[in-house]
Amino acid sequence: MHLTVEQLAQATGGQLVGGDAGAVVTSVVTDSRQAGAGSLFVAIKGRRADGHDFVRSVAEQGAAAALVDHRVSDADIAQIVVADTVAALGAVAHANVETRRASQDPFTVVALTGSVGKTTTKDLLRDILATQAPTVAPIGSFNNEIGLPLTATQVCDDTRYLIAEMGASAMGEIRRLTSIVRPDVAIVLKVGVAHLGGFGSVENIRKAKSEIVQALPADGIAILNADDPRVATMEDMTQATDVRWFGIDESNHACDVRAENIDVDSEDRPVFDLVAGGDRASVRLALRGRHNVMNALAATTAALALGVPFADIVTVLGSHAAESPHRMAVSTVTRSVDGTDVSFTLIDDSFNANPDSMKAGLDGLAEWHAGAGQDRPYRVAVLGAMLELGEDDAAKHRDIGAYCVERGIDALIAVGGDDDNLNRLAQAFADGATQADTKHLMHVTRVRSADEADAEVMRIVAMHPRATVLLKGSHASGLSALASRWTD
Repeated sequence: MHLTVEQLAQATGGQLVGGDAGAVVTSVVTDSRQAGAGSLFVAIKGRRADGHDFVRSVAEQGAAAALVDHRVSDADIAQIVVADTVAALGAVAHANVETRRASQDPFTVVALTGSVGKTTTKDLLRDILATQAPTVAPIGSFNNEIGLPLTATQVCDDTRYLIAEMGASAMGEIRRLTSIVRPDVAIVLKVGVAHLGGFGSVENIRKAKSEIVQALPADGIAILNADDPRVATMEDMTQATDVRWFGIDESNHACDVRAENIDVDSEDRPVFDLVAGGDRASVRLALRGRHNVMNALAATTAALALGVPFADIVTVLGSHAAESPHRMAVSTVTRSVDGTDVSFTLIDDSFNANPDSMKAGLDGLAEWHAGAGQDRPYRVAVLGAMLELGEDDAAKHRDIGAYCVERGIDALIAVGGDDDNLNRLAQAFADGATQADTKHLMHVTRVRSADEADAEVMRIVAMHPRATVLLKGSHASGLSALASRWTD
């Protein structure tokens, strides 16, 4: 960024109080510990802390200005006073992106959304585009009204591509994000049941996700999943005349980019033929999980639309490993159990969970070292509740329990928590598995915390050397913290 404090006051419609109006702002932060020379500190009131309490400290650290909803007395710093600092952060990001657009050099915003796969696709596309030109993309899942603007403020004079990941848990949220950063290219991955409780129906989720293609200009590019019938309807919901398709079965539309002959190796890495027009290549993804084939197809379609050579895309697909934490990350864990070291393979997919991603994680567990002639490991699924699924959430958890049986998982540890709702959903996992396991082959247990899950896993792996353990659940389950405990 190279905008003055005065320009930002104008962009936000705020009142500038004190400080140097001509000071240049080069970065934007919401964490006071990151403030320094040239920083704009955005004071946000959170559930645990109020950023306004740190305005004096960022002044002492040399920040150029603070964005506040009331003047903080005795703070020697320029203050831009606005009604809502989060909304004003969006205005700052919008001003920065539009300043970059106003230059003569090419600049493209690629936005993407979907119920699953956003972050993985974003990471893949970032690595592909970065082989061609300077690219800005969020770290992790910065995809909301705070994370997306913070990413957009990183755009500078030489940025060629901005990748904007857009999430939503209610109608209108993606529309607000696209008003901050208008896309030139929009990718829709899938319409699933994540956050169903907030939307009320899958049809409302479809409408919410379609807000991203509705924001495209006529000369924009819409990139749609041909295998998802709800996504396929979005062709008629955008004014963009250039619509491109990716998929596998082409049941709803012929694909510009598709995958053929899909398989997975013994470590769950997908192997397939990537086909795009007259180009074809055999690809072995560095990412694990058959579901990542669709993410690779989406990233490929966008990259080809932006002129990236096919060969360069294939090279990145074969080398890009998971970067955002707790997403199908594989490691070997060694722990002491009653004075004896035991080791097991950990598949850490604990970032979050919904029915689609839960099944994908279980597929990965089931296919781990499942090839002919291999010594099949004992498979343990440690599952935490899936949240925001609406009124029939227990049924969806029972379905996942049954899916564990269908995929031949050896043990299910259903993890509850500190409240009745988490324990209710954990019990639904267990009930679904028990009802489906008519031959009584699976070990099923329910625990009330990640600590209890830890103890149960250690008991199991002590009896089953070379076990493979999957961690998968929503944030509230605490399984990501358990993964960190095991791997740090």
